[in-house]
Amino acid sequence: MVSKVVESAAAAVAGIEDGATIMIGGFGSAGMPSALVDAVIAQGARGLTIVSNNAGNGDTGLAALLKTKRVRKIICSFPRQTDSYVFDALYRAGEIELEVVPQGNLVERIRAAGAGISAFYTPTAAGTTLAEGKESRTIDGRECVLEYPIHADVALIKAFKGDRWGNLVYRKTARNFGPVMATAARRAVAQVDEIVELGALDPESVVTPGIFVSRVVAV
Repeated sequence: MVSKVVESAAAAVAGIEDGATIMIGGFGSAGMPSALVDAVIAQGARGLTIVSNNAGNGDTGLAALLKTKRVRKIICSFPRQTDSYVFDALYRAGEIELEVVPQGNLVERIRAAGAGISAFYTPTAAGTTLAEGKESRTIDGRECVLEYPIHADVALIKAFKGDRWGNLVYRKTARNFGPVMATAARRAVAQVDEIVELGALDPESVVTPGIFVSRVVAV
């Protein structure tokens, strides 16, 4: 009987190695898989590269992981806000590397990884400091910048419900980056509110098919 359900968040993140690239879903606190992030903190992997929309809020979730100083680099679209003081302090001290990616580019680079697209041109960021050192060309009269996919070793995402095969449905804006991140990582781990029986999820409502998910844990 195929079952991707594991008993704990610790089991869900087991095997993450030093130097891994980890995608973390969420838009601020909406859709943030906080239990999985806490499990990574307890697990102890170091030298991590994190891909996320922002750089953490307050002292919990991603911010708590950054506070351990085990993150080498973060790739995100929105690194600074009123409560991103953990990241801000690390960055000012030169203790973390930052790659800023416009939000549309970020999600498209992740989507490209999942879709097997080698690279793509976009007008976003053309003519700005974010385009420095990147190949560009004029397409339909607009300057466009060449962007490459972002792949990950692991994606940590949060969904509303899942079944033992890993099929997932999301709740409103908590959906955000989760579906594309699940396709772009070698292993996707899902934190869900509830695990239901096979057949309980309407197939028309399943956003992330279980083929993209390796482990599911109910939190």
